[in-house]
Amino acid sequence: MKYEKSVYRSLTLITQFGINMLVPIFLCTMAGIWLGRKCSADWMAIPWFLVGALAGFRNIFIMAKRIYGGKKPPYGKEDADVKKD
Repeated sequence: MKYEKSVYRSLTLITQFGINMLVPIFLCTMAGIWLGRKCSADWMAIPWFLVGALAGFRNIFIMAKRIYGGKKPPYGKEDADVKKD
C-alpha cells in the first residue's frame, strides 16, 4: 500500500512540473501571437515564448526548492529545540 502512495505522489509531482512549465509558455506565446497580429509584427511571438519559458523555469525552480531544499528555521530558532544540560 505504501508503494502505491509513493507512485501516485511521483506522478502528481511530474504532472505539477509539466503544468508549471507549459502554462506560462502557452499563455505567453498566445499573447505574443495576438500582439504580433495587432501590431503587424509576426516576430513578436518569439520573445514572448522566451519570456514564457523563463517564467516556467522559474516556477519549476521555486517548486523544486520548496520540495527538496527545505527551509531553515529563522535565526536563533534552531537552538531552541536543543535541550541544555
